[in-house]
Amino acid sequence: MFNNLQEFYNFLPMILIGTGILISVTVELFSKKSLTFLSWFSIVLFFLVGIISLWNIDSKSVILQNMVATGGYVNIFYALFSFTGMIVCLLSIDYLKKYEALFGEYYILLQTSILGMMLMAAAKDLFVIFLGLELMSVSFYVLAGINRKRGNAIEASLKYFLLGAFATGFVVYGIALIYGTSQSTSIDVIASKFVELSGNLLFISGVLLFLIGFSFKIAAFPFHMWVPDVYQGSPSTVSAFFSTAGKTAAFSAIIVSLFALFTSGASKIITPYLSVISVLSMFFGSIVALSQTNIKRMLAYSSIANAGYLLIGLAASNSEGIAGVIFYLTAYSLMNLGAFGIVSIIESKEEKNLEINDYAGLSNKQPLLAGLLSLLMFSLAGIPPFAGFFGKYYIFMAAIKSDLTILAILGVLSSVISVYFYLRIVVLMYFKESDLELGLYKSNSGLLALFISVLLIIILGIFPGSFLNIINSAL
Repeated sequence: MFNNLQEFYNFLPMILIGTGILISVTVELFSKKSLTFLSWFSIVLFFLVGIISLWNIDSKSVILQNMVATGGYVNIFYALFSFTGMIVCLLSIDYLKKYEALFGEYYILLQTSILGMMLMAAAKDLFVIFLGLELMSVSFYVLAGINRKRGNAIEASLKYFLLGAFATGFVVYGIALIYGTSQSTSIDVIASKFVELSGNLLFISGVLLFLIGFSFKIAAFPFHMWVPDVYQGSPSTVSAFFSTAGKTAAFSAIIVSLFALFTSGASKIITPYLSVISVLSMFFGSIVALSQTNIKRMLAYSSIANAGYLLIGLAASNSEGIAGVIFYLTAYSLMNLGAFGIVSIIESKEEKNLEINDYAGLSNKQPLLAGLLSLLMFSLAGIPPFAGFFGKYYIFMAAIKSDLTILAILGVLSSVISVYFYLRIVVLMYFKESDLELGLYKSNSGLLALFISVLLIIILGIFPGSFLNIINSAL
């Protein structure tokens, strides 16, 4: 299985998460104080895995019968999943207490879903991608309804499960057609045969079905129908996890499968599909977000628009585009974690304070939260010098380099539209008054998570080139 000790060390992040799941299940079964232990155990576990992943980023190898890759961009995704999980755990400690939804399974499901994400990012075989996808998805369906006292959460869980199962069917059927025509599920083997297989209609249909299935997971138009209801109905910390780690994992699966195909000349076939759904996602998400009154639904439609920006990087089908996508996924994850984190703190036990107008006058009541949310909104809007601006810049430049200038221009136009609904919240917080009492549930761990997210956004905005160099060297 492992040819040497270095390969075992390269695989250590996944081994640690798997071991952590076993420890967590054992503690949950036999300890009455499991809740406090599991929350901080998960935080330490995710932090440790993230550090090890970054430390070992230059050690590349392919293990387990050439089915799993380690090192390089795989470890960047490992670190991103782990740090996202850590921040979500910090946000969840007091949020779950507020809703009296303290279940040890919550942290076990977070760990299990991240193990699935790691499999997707490291896959060198289509079956490994599918295995990781199912491990992540089943955990997500349960997490959406983890607060079983709320009807909205149960509804969100059921909708996500039904539509998610439908989308998984596309992925499975696509893999079946690809295997039937190429006689292999190895991504490298399929890429090496791509030129001769590109004339086979069944093979191309399989690739498109595979992409359609993952278009659902990244919340791209017209496969977005689940997003607003699921994000609104799920606990806010879970919505933060779906919109960041879940989206990143789906993009990592697309990258590991397409990156090999692009080197084989697949871009002429796949780029038109990616370009079309990119434009539709950007403008649909941005325009519909303008009319939203609920902040979680607004962030949901924002997520659809951001999927469109990320698809521009994939449509560019060059290494600059892939690097830009990874950079923007990192920035977007931090921005959305911060935004949903503030929503989870301001949200009351009765599911109130979720309307955008409830944020009026927040600068007078909670100046710290108002300042942090303003910074996050500026970054999401793509205003320099924050990380969101540089993420979009790198993606648009990659598109121009691939002669997709029109796609880049449309991306800029969509960004201009999005400035309105992001900055509308800032205007409400600082220039409108409200007599509404928020009655916040104090959360020191939640504030720590917010500070970590905002600090990393500022650092990425100040030193974008340094992180981009790390990504390029990993690719």
